[in-house]
Amino acid sequence: MSGAAIPRGGLAKFRLPLALVICAAVVYAATALGTAQGEQLSWSGVMGLLQRMVALGIVAVGQTLVLLVGSIDLSVANLISVSAVIASHVMNGNTDAIALGVLAAIAIGILVGAVNGVLVAKLKVSPLIATLGVGLVLQGVLTTSYETLAGSVPASFRVLAYGRVAGLPLAILLLIVVVALAGFVLARTAAGYRLYGVGGNVQTARLAGIRTDRFIIGAHIAASVTAAISGLYLASWLGAGTPWVGRDGGYDLDSIAVVVIGGTLLSGGRGGVAGTIAGVFVFATIDAVFNMLQIDPFLGQVLRGVIVVGAVASYTIRTKAHVA
Repeated sequence: MSGAAIPRGGLAKFRLPLALVICAAVVYAATALGTAQGEQLSWSGVMGLLQRMVALGIVAVGQTLVLLVGSIDLSVANLISVSAVIASHVMNGNTDAIALGVLAAIAIGILVGAVNGVLVAKLKVSPLIATLGVGLVLQGVLTTSYETLAGSVPASFRVLAYGRVAGLPLAILLLIVVVALAGFVLARTAAGYRLYGVGGNVQTARLAGIRTDRFIIGAHIAASVTAAISGLYLASWLGAGTPWVGRDGGYDLDSIAVVVIGGTLLSGGRGGVAGTIAGVFVFATIDAVFNMLQIDPFLGQVLRGVIVVGAVASYTIRTKAHVA
């Protein structure tokens, strides 16, 4: 397909993710040994580090799909809060209502994603403005309807956050499933190749017969569904729906940042979930290292910002050099 940035095969596309993971792992291990906190290198310590990745990792997978089609989603943080609150409110401690609560959260995600997608693809509203506006609407609903914790999730639902299968946290398995599914779609299906085509050159993709609007809407729906799943996980972790969990967690900007760090272009058409998860691992490692060093966590935000700026600058320089 002319003009479409189809992902290349082989191991080349995994070089950046592997480099990020290895560097972050070395820093983590060196900090643990240097601060005499060897327990951080035990099985439970490593699992704790990986579990830090779950909420951000899941929503970042959806954000990857949106960025790949050349769009962006700033509504995910407030949608995470809405999903957590709705699910907790519907369940209200009742085991029999778990399925209904999960379906309600997913349905909200599909609806919000469809609205975002239609605004961007059909009405040609700027993705920044469209998703920011939808996010503000969600925040307004939360502010006016819920001021404190909403409802509670039953103990059986908290297995999602605290349960284990063969010693592996169930939440990590959930993240693996989401990543594997998205990776399979992008690398092994016609839909994935067309999605890259839309992000690489939307006009060329349209001339090639691809219904670009459908892929943009579909990507936004996928992003909102992953945000809803993250909301469900956080409700399970906290035991109740918290109206501020998504906003205070910074999942909107952080999800974009880890995708960019992982090599996905903001302009779309190039990248993938492997790089995104590597970016999530970097952020989780920063948090863990700052905790071990007992450094103000807000400085971690500064370091994250420096990393993102450095990554974008690096990609820009490399792109200009390639064009030249």
